[in-house]
Amino acid sequence: MLVVGLTGGIASGKSTVSSLLKSNQIPLIDLDVLARLAVAPNSYALSALVAHFGNEILLQDGSLNREKLGSIVFANEKERKVLNSIVHPAVRRLLAWELVKAWLRGEKVCVVDAPLLIEAGLWRFCGAIVVVYCSEALQLQRLQSRNNLSPADAQSRIKAQAPLSSKLVYADYVIDNSGPLQDLNSQVDRVIQKLRDRAGWSWVLDWIVPPYGFLRGLMLVGWRLWFKGVGKERRPGNKTRGERKTEEIELKERRPATRSQSRL
Repeated sequence: MLVVGLTGGIASGKSTVSSLLKSNQIPLIDLDVLARLAVAPNSYALSALVAHFGNEILLQDGSLNREKLGSIVFANEKERKVLNSIVHPAVRRLLAWELVKAWLRGEKVCVVDAPLLIEAGLWRFCGAIVVVYCSEALQLQRLQSRNNLSPADAQSRIKAQAPLSSKLVYADYVIDNSGPLQDLNSQVDRVIQKLRDRAGWSWVLDWIVPPYGFLRGLMLVGWRLWFKGVGKERRPGNKTRGERKTEEIELKERRPATRSQSRL
């Protein structure tokens, strides 16, 4: 089974891509959903959060007050690291079980939708990575419109995450969501076909002979980390297979600045 990591940034359009994948019958595990399960009432993770942040992060019914916790960690990197150190291990355990269930169903491809795929280190365990990209200016515009935020509040939320441009070096496929929905649909369709082709026929052998599948998975992870150099600056001849090449995106980002400079 090919495990595919899907990531992006706030207001980049990742949720739209997730919906398009599901509408094409691609199995998808939403880590936001698992994160809610991980901090459900009476869970170990929620108890650990209360021990650190205090009872003020709880609602009257004993569940997590996400808005209160968010207000604490958004502008405080140290507290955000504490939050991640508590929640991420719990989410990983839930994710492992969901992947086992997908494998038992005989799925050929399974997508893990994770906003913090890169930050949490989960990218290392994926056979392919898809990054949904748009410019920071477009992120800001969408976030203000969608959440009715002031420019300063929207900017602080964007800055609380790693820049989208920094995730491009991890990508096997880059979906550029800067244009109309029709263009996005076409890119998603092409990525789906490429992922199915990439999974090939060997997933059947992985399913029938679990030790073989486990060993092949370890070999794939090792090859991506040490030989392909995923997460490092691309070497010449070792470029992303993205629907929009990293170089094209970077060039498009530079063009407006170049034009404005030429007017000076």
